[in-house]
Amino acid sequence: MMLNSKQTTIRSRVDMTGLGVHGGKPVAISLHPANADTGIAFLRTGLEGGRSRRLRAEWSGVGATELCTVLGDEAGSVSTIEHLMAALYALGIDNALVEIDGPEVPIMDGSSEPFLDAIEKAGIVRFNAPRRYVRVLRPVRIEQGRGWAELLPYDRGFRLEVEIDFPTPLIGRQKKVFELDARGFRRELARARTFGFMKDVEHLWKNGFALGASLDNTVALGDDRILNPEGLRYPDEFVRHKTLDAVGDLSLAGGPLLAHYRSYCGGHRMNVSILAELFSDPANYEIVDPSRIMSSDSAPASAMALACVAEA
Repeated sequence: MMLNSKQTTIRSRVDMTGLGVHGGKPVAISLHPANADTGIAFLRTGLEGGRSRRLRAEWSGVGATELCTVLGDEAGSVSTIEHLMAALYALGIDNALVEIDGPEVPIMDGSSEPFLDAIEKAGIVRFNAPRRYVRVLRPVRIEQGRGWAELLPYDRGFRLEVEIDFPTPLIGRQKKVFELDARGFRRELARARTFGFMKDVEHLWKNGFALGASLDNTVALGDDRILNPEGLRYPDEFVRHKTLDAVGDLSLAGGPLLAHYRSYCGGHRMNVSILAELFSDPANYEIVDPSRIMSSDSAPASAMALACVAEA
């Protein structure tokens, strides 16, 4: 299949409700169709004094990455955007307005699947306006502690190679290599849930985090076993969820990436930091349309339809 050449939006409004994983309070979101060239944006309502604030879903607007990805700041923010953003990116949605009446995107079951289902049910509309890709021209790399991340040139779509290494036999060292497209995302990543360690819960509660976390939306790890009665959805669900998070965070590039992303012991902070490094020098990237890629590369193009709680 060829790279998608036209921009998209959702066909009809999508309404969803759920709990915020950190605040533990109900929140409602509505996804609205949006015009071409408007991108993905969040409309945060219910702020002090009845104010609302529009936040463009781009890396430069990220205010925090400690336990999840947060757009905005003290004047108005939306957190835990990564699972929704991953679903939008995987389905190739270029333009949408996400209206939200609280500070957190609902955690749902801890994965992207509920968002994916709802968006697919609403349908997708294609514009005549051309899609613009962010093409990585030369390698960029960052290192943070023992972890590292890099973006490499790759014209056939968006390829991810994510590796994690936790000092517990319940996780250990896991690696996922994934070529992003909508069908593969649903099959291999969408159902992977956020995870956390029970030993960290009391500390998180004292600091006002994870108040909405439960076995319904989080894979909980004890000292020697998985506490969820149903067990894992995939044998390597942990690295699959980290890969899902990377898809959501890297969607903040401002357009679909033509790149190969590699990371070791990464997370939200590193995912966003590699975008900052990419855009720090105009020589690192260019904005192109698919016809230019196809005409300059004889290799067939692949399809491009196309976390939060205590993750280290």
